[in-house]
Amino acid sequence: MKRERQVVADLVKDTYVPRMFRVKQNFPRPRIEKEEIPDVINGLLSQEKFASRIKPGMRIAITAGSRGVANVALTTRCIADFVKSRGASPFVVPAMGSHGGATAEGQKALLAGYGVTEENVGCPILSSMEVKKIGVNEEGGDVYIDKHAAEADGIILGCRIKPHTAFRGPYESGMMKMMAIGLGKQYGAEVCHEAGFKNMAKNVPLFGKCIIKNAPVLFAVPTIENAFDETCRILAVAAEDIEAQEPELLKEAFTYMPRILVDSCDVLIVDQIGKNFSGDGMDPNITGTFCTPYASGGIASQRVAVLDLSPETHGNGLGIGMASATTKRVYDQLDLASMYPNAITCTVLTGVRIPLVMESDKEAIQVCIKSCNEIDKKNPRIVRIPNSLQLEHIMLSEAYLDEIRDIPGLDVESEPEELPFDGDGNLW
Repeated sequence: MKRERQVVADLVKDTYVPRMFRVKQNFPRPRIEKEEIPDVINGLLSQEKFASRIKPGMRIAITAGSRGVANVALTTRCIADFVKSRGASPFVVPAMGSHGGATAEGQKALLAGYGVTEENVGCPILSSMEVKKIGVNEEGGDVYIDKHAAEADGIILGCRIKPHTAFRGPYESGMMKMMAIGLGKQYGAEVCHEAGFKNMAKNVPLFGKCIIKNAPVLFAVPTIENAFDETCRILAVAAEDIEAQEPELLKEAFTYMPRILVDSCDVLIVDQIGKNFSGDGMDPNITGTFCTPYASGGIASQRVAVLDLSPETHGNGLGIGMASATTKRVYDQLDLASMYPNAITCTVLTGVRIPLVMESDKEAIQVCIKSCNEIDKKNPRIVRIPNSLQLEHIMLSEAYLDEIRDIPGLDVESEPEELPFDGDGNLW
């Protein structure tokens, strides 16, 4: 094996890696400060339209999902505190389809990783994969949701509204999807996904509307985030208003999305991927690495090098299949038992395929450059990002020096320098 590795290393060792310089990307930054969130939520929910729906003695389920939503533990606690102030008893339900290895324990652990624990939110967390039929949708399909939520006196949807990574439609990641797939658990996720992402824009509201009609959904408390992964808007939306209001809120969420301000590159280097950055490991709305043909956007690149997994993703390398090359460090961390249930449930397997595995960061970058077609190998166009979520500071190769003069919102922060590889060829 060592000899074979050396053969591969010899193939790329003379490939030129260009010098790179740092740039700052400037995005609008409206935000709600963390200390303001309790008053914002309390003010919203104190409106008669929402407060009157919570009565003393009611058991209220509050949903919490598997994404790395900004301030999720705080917003969940604020909702729970308001419920208690009305004399009702709140509990949190993990609403994340098949995530967390499709187990009750795994889903509760996922929430704990985001700080959503019973101690932090001040109420029980009832995690179960058991579902209960609550009705039939307009096409005659059975609709099931989490048993604890179905048997509660009321459901409050805690969620985030954001563009989806695999399909486009008036309802993407948000309130409808939180009901159709999140509350649907493994069953709901499978039913919605088995028709494929081609039909997801139809199925999400199809199931969501049935849940609004037949389950005790009271209202939603969705958030929208800015380009810096910060809460910039919090709303309260009555159950009967979700269908009408969510499409406009999704359009608003699109306007806050960060992006890489250069449109194309030969090679995109992503330092880390992970579920804490995106459900797809790296958000294809940024990286262009879509796993289906039903969504588009992001930077256009010939090759993508993924160098590491985030500690927070705990070996779930979903999204690695969209890379052209990765490192042995990533390969050794992969937890297939965590990756595969999500891929199988959503019926898209490309995200968990294993790309070329190289010994070091340098080799992973070099093999991507070497395998590009019709580029200037002596002056390749390389973009390096820390992950798909934090895009204020990125790196560009020297080939961009003249090009970026005409791109508003980019500030050069350093002179071009060699990438700092250590003796093993890894970046530090």
